[in-house]
Amino acid sequence: MRPGGDADLAAINEIYNHYVVNTPITFDIEPISMPQRRQWFERYAASGRHRLLVAEAGGAVIGYADSHQYHARQAYDTTVEVTVYCAPEATGRGIGTRLYTALFEAIQGEDVHTALAGTTLPNAASVALHERFGFSLYGVQHEVGRKFGRYWDVAWYEKRLA
Repeated sequence: MRPGGDADLAAINEIYNHYVVNTPITFDIEPISMPQRRQWFERYAASGRHRLLVAEAGGAVIGYADSHQYHARQAYDTTVEVTVYCAPEATGRGIGTRLYTALFEAIQGEDVHTALAGTTLPNAASVALHERFGFSLYGVQHEVGRKFGRYWDVAWYEKRLA
């Protein structure tokens, strides 16, 4: 586990775009381009609330986790949204757990009060991961995303950090 950098963007994009094309886990419909990924990367820093971490094995990025701005209004600054993605061949190996452990250690001591996470349903692995980290379900938005010709629900989880 280590901070993500510019050299990791192609691998991050490959992981993410797998989920764009093959699953409802993300509501992006079209794959993300590298210029879009570079713009996305600008929201992270080496310190502070907004972090990007990658998991590496054998010199290859096999997953990433981040904490990013939840909402643009300033009163939300102490709330972050968190996410984790693993390469398809790396799922079920505890990579997500290790990434979240490292992420929460990285933002410990920062001015973060609450972490939020959204999960497209059904997704038993994501629900289990968030519950293992002490997140509580605070609501389900029903049929808010349409992908692959059907509507999907999103469960929202929260965790107090401060």
